Amino acid sequence: MRTHVTIIGAGLGGLTLARVLHVHGIPATVYEAEASPTARSQGGMLDIHEENGQLALRAAGLMDEFSGLILEGREATRILASDGTVLFDDDSTRGRPEVQRGELRQILLDSLPAGTVRWGHKVSGVRSLGEGRHEVTFAEGTAVETGLLVGADGAWSRVRPLLSEARPEYIGRSFVETWLFDSDARHPAAAKAAGGGSMSALAPGKGIQVHRESGGTLHTYVALDKPQDWFAAIDFTDAATATARIAREFDGWAPELTALITAGDTPPTLRLLNALPLDHRWDRVPGVTLLGDAAHLSGPNGEGANLAMYDGSELGTALAARPDDIEGALTVYEQAMFRRGVEAATDGAKLHELMFGDNSPESLVAMFTGHA
Repeated sequence: MRTHVTIIGAGLGGLTLARVLHVHGIPATVYEAEASPTARSQGGMLDIHEENGQLALRAAGLMDEFSGLILEGREATRILASDGTVLFDDDSTRGRPEVQRGELRQILLDSLPAGTVRWGHKVSGVRSLGEGRHEVTFAEGTAVETGLLVGADGAWSRVRPLLSEARPEYIGRSFVETWLFDSDARHPAAAKAAGGGSMSALAPGKGIQVHRESGGTLHTYVALDKPQDWFAAIDFTDAATATARIAREFDGWAPELTALITAGDTPPTLRLLNALPLDHRWDRVPGVTLLGDAAHLSGPNGEGANLAMYDGSELGTALAARPDDIEGALTVYEQAMFRRGVEAATDGAKLHELMFGDNSPESLVAMFTGHA
């Protein structure tokens, strides 16, 4: 395969694709809007699944490096009622070891030849040149032409319009993100409630979810079923006021749970949740495809990063297997990707109903105990 692959987006999916292509001797360049690998925090914990994320890392030849990142014990799961009662507590492993997203991204970056990722390249436009070729222009005024363009550029992909008119829509739920550092020493009651891995304290339409990261760091996602206008009325530039407004939705909850909101060491950050249509797909367009959230964005359910990485590895493997038939490779890749995207989004919608629906939290407990 002589075509140079142009990848937009240096997230986990785009980097996995670049790495798998490199393993097979196929040249690729990744263009990323961020100025450097450390331009922003890379988020929190990820559980990497045996059936997709770990398979992607095997295809990338990075399982040894991945094994060195695993935080032992973080697969522990507990579910609490709003009064702090423990409804479910399981510290067994389930083939989904937890790692820090930023560290996982770094091993992918380190596995690529120098210069593979071009930082500070924000896409300003893409257009078809015909015969499967495309031009990508960047905000600083440069442009590249390519015979194979891959959009790994997330929810608001600039590449997607070449293939589809679909745009993400708000799902009616958002997360407000906070962090609490050195929790075992400074907030022992909250740290005890959080446990050693992940904790979800749930009620219909709301919840407090926590991941224990390295040491005593607790990463909290406060879930609320509210319209966008409700969140827009909160001034998130005023951290104290925003925190108080969010915490008010949990009046009457156990203080060790509400402390995960009110004692946060970082300003609350709003994460509006959006999704593409459940059955999002497109007709084959020569010379371009998508992976990860650009292709099948859905509500967060633990599959997003895993699917993005698996998409990247499957696309890279398909291209390596058909070096003289790019369109055939893209067809094979897309048909399988469409199916797994629908399956994951469907499962995710069911999980959100169990977590935040009318029968929460008992419905989620029933799922874990096999009584659903």
